[in-house]
Amino acid sequence: MTPLKQHLIDPEICIRCYTCEMTCALEAITHDDANVVVDAQKCNFCMDCIPVCPTGSIDEWRVVEAPYSLDDQFSWEELPEQADIPDGGEAETGLEALDEGIAALLAEAHAGAGGKAKPPATASKPTVNLYTLSKPATAKVAGTYRLTAEGSDNDVRHIILDFAGLPMPVLEGQSIGIVPPGVAADGTPHLPRLYSISSPRDGERPGFNNLSLTVKREPEGLCSNYICDLSPGDEVQVTGPFGATFLMPNDPDAQLLMICTGTGSAPFRGFTMHRRRENPRNTGKLSLVFGARRAEELPYFGPLAKVPEAFMHKVFAFSRADDAPKSYVQDKLREEPDRTAAMLVDAKTHIYICGLKKMEQGVEEAFADIARRAGLDWRALRDTMREDGRYHLETY
Repeated sequence: MTPLKQHLIDPEICIRCYTCEMTCALEAITHDDANVVVDAQKCNFCMDCIPVCPTGSIDEWRVVEAPYSLDDQFSWEELPEQADIPDGGEAETGLEALDEGIAALLAEAHAGAGGKAKPPATASKPTVNLYTLSKPATAKVAGTYRLTAEGSDNDVRHIILDFAGLPMPVLEGQSIGIVPPGVAADGTPHLPRLYSISSPRDGERPGFNNLSLTVKREPEGLCSNYICDLSPGDEVQVTGPFGATFLMPNDPDAQLLMICTGTGSAPFRGFTMHRRRENPRNTGKLSLVFGARRAEELPYFGPLAKVPEAFMHKVFAFSRADDAPKSYVQDKLREEPDRTAAMLVDAKTHIYICGLKKMEQGVEEAFADIARRAGLDWRALRDTMREDGRYHLETY
């Protein structure tokens, strides 16, 4: 039998956002309660699904004598190792040609996708996919608070969910799915929408089985409007947790450079709270570059201002402030080139980028400019950091 190359998805890293499935015009990607998988009979290696994946879990490949079936893939908790394939002669040459074609397509697709993600070497082992579509957890709304100014076009809410006696082990940087009620136009239940957890691993309130989310109301957003309209006491169906790479290191000496826009601040709130609870005297290790249109539209602006500068270096970029020129997160990085360059070459530095996808290119260009000014090769630095599990990108 002639060996072939099969496209697979890593179930440990996949966050079940279903973006790849919605992108695939061939309907080669499908899901069940547990996993998102690729149908080898339909996939034509078009690579349309690669750049939209926020984690890189979509970028997995195996050489096989017979394709793994959908049932095989649905049963996986982790990817199988590459099996030994007998020498194939001409078939092997054909696979090499396919590899070259795939590599070229991946290089183009990954230009703005951040590449394949790896967790920090010292991160805790996350629990993933504990609750599914067929067996969701039921949480009760313990609190809901508006974070942005009343009257602002930017309506962002802080939602606290209580899980009572249900276990919900989460780590900073993970997400959960919220299942909106009702059905889609085709009569099928709505898929969960993913939201980053904005509280630390021991809960929004320490010792209680709860967590928090940061949710922006989107005018046409089915789930965001549902969540923002919830009241204390309402019950919510939850899937997850998801995410095995966008995690914080447990190394107390690790430096974290966190860059975000809007609700991309959610995981960094969890990072900061965990560090402060764990060791409030561990100063000088956190840096935050936070972008929004105006100060009144920036989530957690008040609480962030109270975090001592010695504990976390904070820089805010406002693109629509009335009394100042436009400023974006990449501009703020360029304003501190020496500080940023020192972090880039420090083997203890972890870079986290979270928020709107359109900021990716600007941040990359800023890093490249800063590195060039310091006589460094940004692409080589970034690739080393990514391989070491120190470069983390989650944009949407």
